[in-house]
Amino acid sequence: MKKKAKNPVKSIITIVISLAFAGFFLWFALKGLDFKVIQKSLAKANYWWVLLAACFGISAYWFRAIRWNLMLEPMGHHISDSNSLWSISFGYLMNLTIPRSGEVARATALYGVEKVPVDKSIGTIILERIVDLACMVAFLGLTLIFKFNTILSFWKYIEKEFLKKIANSVFYLYVFGISIIILVAVFIIFRSRIRNNVFYKKVISILSGIGEGLKTIFNLKQKKKFILYTVGIWVSYYFAAYLVCFALPETSDFVFADGFLILVVGTFGMIIPASGGIGAFNLAMKYGFMALFISMGKSGEVGGEVGLTYSFISLPLQITIMLVMGLISIPMLAKERNKVFPSQKI
Repeated sequence: MKKKAKNPVKSIITIVISLAFAGFFLWFALKGLDFKVIQKSLAKANYWWVLLAACFGISAYWFRAIRWNLMLEPMGHHISDSNSLWSISFGYLMNLTIPRSGEVARATALYGVEKVPVDKSIGTIILERIVDLACMVAFLGLTLIFKFNTILSFWKYIEKEFLKKIANSVFYLYVFGISIIILVAVFIIFRSRIRNNVFYKKVISILSGIGEGLKTIFNLKQKKKFILYTVGIWVSYYFAAYLVCFALPETSDFVFADGFLILVVGTFGMIIPASGGIGAFNLAMKYGFMALFISMGKSGEVGGEVGLTYSFISLPLQITIMLVMGLISIPMLAKERNKVFPSQKI
């Protein structure tokens, strides 16, 4: 069967859109910023904390690699942890070029060194995303529990600064409420047609797939290890984000619960398909730190500047790890591939 060639135009369009997202969000985040303030903060930073955060960032790779091995075992595939690690690293490297391309690149890389069918490894990667989503929801829950006042304070700030510009905000709230009622009424009246709609069926299919994916976790041979490695991944993510706060004098007094909000807000920023999270992550950190500073009775504007300073340390750290691990993965995977396909000429 002849392999279908990739459409380069589609890849180019994806990259352009990704860069456009990054450029827009970065412009929006840096609008009106005094760069001298950021430079002074970066000059005062203690980068030993950043180095420690990097160790946790790399450890997340290792935990994910071991966990992936556990997920492939029920399918009869016992892969080496090192091949799992370098395949994951290669996938993250590809994500820096074309957003969301890393999953396929990772599965393809693993096939090249372990002969695991791509469709099977893709299935486990989808399951990984479901588990990660569940963990993200758990951290969101912790944020709502421990930092609810922070979120409430930020909402009041937004309401005071922006909604006051609207002539009659109550009118808009009524419009919003009436719109919700109308949408619910439309769904009830036309529910039979909606259920036959292709988009509706697609959403239900996705939700059903997520449910089936979660059920497969119970078929794992080593459930306790799976849970342990999953906790290890997210604890590593947490400390990789939280420890950077101690590098800056302005955030060195942040408490443990502040890290929950930083991790959640940062993850939301990275979800947006901007190249390398650039711009979106910076903007997310700006608003996240504004919320924290306002809840402490400090200036929201100063908090935004500190958040951007934090993002100029944390994001380059993440990208550096992706680049270093990804670039190392290329010769490591090539070496292993030559062992699997010794007679293949490239």
